[in-house]
Amino acid sequence: MILKIYAAVLVVVSLIAFILYGVDKSRAVRKAWRIKESVLLGLGLLGGAAGALLGMKVFHHKTKHWYFWAVNACGLVVQIAVLGLIIHKL
Repeated sequence: MILKIYAAVLVVVSLIAFILYGVDKSRAVRKAWRIKESVLLGLGLLGGAAGALLGMKVFHHKTKHWYFWAVNACGLVVQIAVLGLIIHKL
C-alpha cells in the first residue's frame, strides 16, 4: 500500500515539475512572468526530480545552471533511496 502511494506521489509531482519547466521555458521565450526558481527546485526535491530532469532536457531549460543539475540529481538519489527502503521493508 505504502509503495503504491509513494510511487503515485512521485509520478504526480514529476508530471507537475515537467509541465512547469515547459511553461517556464515558454514564458522565458516570450519574456513573460516567470515561475520562481525556488518552486522549480522545490519540486525536484519534493518528489519530482525525474520530471524536473526530463523537463530540463526536453525543453532545454535551466541546463546551464549547475545548481539545477545538482539539486535535481540529489533529489533523484534520495527519492530512489526511499523507494528502495520501502521495497526492502516489504
